[in-house]
Amino acid sequence: MKESKDMNYKEEFIEFLVQCNALKFGEFKLKSGRLAPYFINTGMFDTGSKIKKLGTYYARTIDAHFKKDFHGIYGPAYKGIPLCVTAACALADMGMDIGYVFNRKEAKTYGDKSAVVGMPLSPDTRLILVDDVITSGKAIRESLEVLKGCSNPKVCGIIISVNRQEKGKTDKNALKEVADTLGIPIFAIVTIREIIDYLHNREIEGKIVLDDQMKAKIEEYLEIYGADC
Repeated sequence: MKESKDMNYKEEFIEFLVQCNALKFGEFKLKSGRLAPYFINTGMFDTGSKIKKLGTYYARTIDAHFKKDFHGIYGPAYKGIPLCVTAACALADMGMDIGYVFNRKEAKTYGDKSAVVGMPLSPDTRLILVDDVITSGKAIRESLEVLKGCSNPKVCGIIISVNRQEKGKTDKNALKEVADTLGIPIFAIVTIREIIDYLHNREIEGKIVLDDQMKAKIEEYLEIYGADC
């Protein structure tokens, strides 16, 4: 993707989502049963160059919110594994050579039987957890339980790709529900509102991907299921 010096990293990321076909508009049935007019598929970052670039956006978001007040990046298996590695690499390029760690999905019965792989952990270790999206927060809770049994480091923040800004089990934003329950702040690289505002009637590689008609459908959907923050 050709980047402009006038673009901020959020705008770059939105265009990156479109160009990788990771952001789609149409009709998609979600795990919740809702029929959404947009869908984020982070499985589309499927080449070395794409995953490397994705790491830069996680790194820049981490730096924007936490600066150097942490020791490492944690990624829950499986999707969080490449994310924590590529984010750590990007942070190293930014002058922050920090560690990374991820959990094993299956217990190992030989050799190193630790439930995690990567940097050493202690109760004083401060981690940033990275994941693609959060719905119910179940995977995050499982990760916290794993870490409790591995010296109980502190997870001081969570970074995801997109905040869909939708209601969870209550009228509160689903991410806010999880953040309040866990007592851990959650930040997204971009929000769905930032995506809508940037892409509406904008040409990306000669094509308008979010026209008036699709924007109207999204606004109708958010009128029912939307929740700011």
